[in-house]
Amino acid sequence: MTDKKTSDINLLRTVALTIVLIGAAVSLFFMFNAGRNQKSILLIALFTAWVLSPFVGLFILNKISSRWTVAPARTSVFCLMIILTMGSVVAYSGVLIPPDTKTAFIFLVAPLAAWILIVTTFLIAPKISNKSDGHNQI
Repeated sequence: MTDKKTSDINLLRTVALTIVLIGAAVSLFFMFNAGRNQKSILLIALFTAWVLSPFVGLFILNKISSRWTVAPARTSVFCLMIILTMGSVVAYSGVLIPPDTKTAFIFLVAPLAAWILIVTTFLIAPKISNKSDGHNQI
């Protein structure tokens, strides 16, 4: 049973990492498309770093979570990776943006919201891990 559980977690991890990579590329595509008329290279570079930062944060959280031994804590990280990436892509696509909203607004707010969720998961998931096995994982 443990081998099946480990195999399922490894599959979920692989799927989550793949989705994050693809989501980062698609998010950059939407950002560059939205800023195609922008002349400032500095502004484009800053937006690129800001839009990519949650994806980098998810990769770092994935690395940190590999030290956690309890499946629910790691599973919550992988699910966050998938949900956050899908949410970012939908937000950046412009499908849910009201017509009068400035284009840059979503590219400023979505990464901020993503960081709030990443930090919250980082703080809560180890507590789940500690309660489940009685060891300090961080």
